[in-house]
Amino acid sequence: MTQQFDLFVANGVASAKVTGSSAMRHRSPAALSEDDMVRHLQETGRYRVLKKLEPRSVTAAARPGFPLNGVILDTETTGLNHRKDEIIEIGAVAFTFDEAGNIVGVYSGLQQPDISIPPEITRLTGITDEMVTGQMIDVDQLGSIVEPADLVIAHNAGFDRPFCEAFSAIFVGKAWACSICEIDWAARGFEGTKLGYLIGQAGYFHEGHRAVDDCFALLEVLVQGGREPGRTPFAELYAASQRSRVRIFAENSPFDMKDNLKARGYRWSDGSDGRSKSWWIELAEDAREDELRYLRLEIYRWEDADRPVKRLTAFDRFKA
Repeated sequence: MTQQFDLFVANGVASAKVTGSSAMRHRSPAALSEDDMVRHLQETGRYRVLKKLEPRSVTAAARPGFPLNGVILDTETTGLNHRKDEIIEIGAVAFTFDEAGNIVGVYSGLQQPDISIPPEITRLTGITDEMVTGQMIDVDQLGSIVEPADLVIAHNAGFDRPFCEAFSAIFVGKAWACSICEIDWAARGFEGTKLGYLIGQAGYFHEGHRAVDDCFALLEVLVQGGREPGRTPFAELYAASQRSRVRIFAENSPFDMKDNLKARGYRWSDGSDGRSKSWWIELAEDAREDELRYLRLEIYRWEDADRPVKRLTAFDRFKA
């Protein structure tokens, strides 16, 4: 005999009951404060409540004891190629820090591109041709936030930095950090690195994909910390930005070794981005000798093989 369930009667709206403490059950909904309602839902074990992220307030002056300046930056563009696509929006939130500090400036600006905004970009960002008509990013105002920055942070700096440097010289020569690849989010209990995942698991929701809103969302995630006590994601990111890395190029590697290199984490450069036409990998500086030994023994099979190595700091990482 089969058994049929009516989801709308047996387990649904008609039979739904809210359980909780006896004191809570005897109070009318109108008498519950917002905190009471949230706590009551969470205590049932069946709900997870997300709070709308409210942007932090901007302070008039930096607080003493936070001597460094940072900027969280986000761009919206007409496409993925910084050589031909254009920025249509920049958002920037400035803050002071030692390991975390005050917000001291905010900028958000739209810019009309030379082409019509592709429909897929409008679907993703909500930015339409009508919104950007006649708009231009105020480079002077943006520069007043960016130029004092000791560190520029982007959630995918490998994308944002090339666009920004192509857009204005105010970004050239800055130290950059990437909040995707320079923080071990998995170790902090996060299930993904997309900003939407991070902000949701931190207990918030926000209006995503507009540049300055994403900046505030990222700031909130960076200063909170997930499940790892005692050290914020921002502290981890800042420490990572201070460490040098190396990029090793496996130039002229044997063709039949390409699968081995790919499996080890090497990426292919076709030479169009200004790098050598070769497989390459980026590593912590202290892993350099072990990697060169691997190349000599496993790839080239020649003990004297000496491959090109480029040392990278925050000033030249994430460039095009």
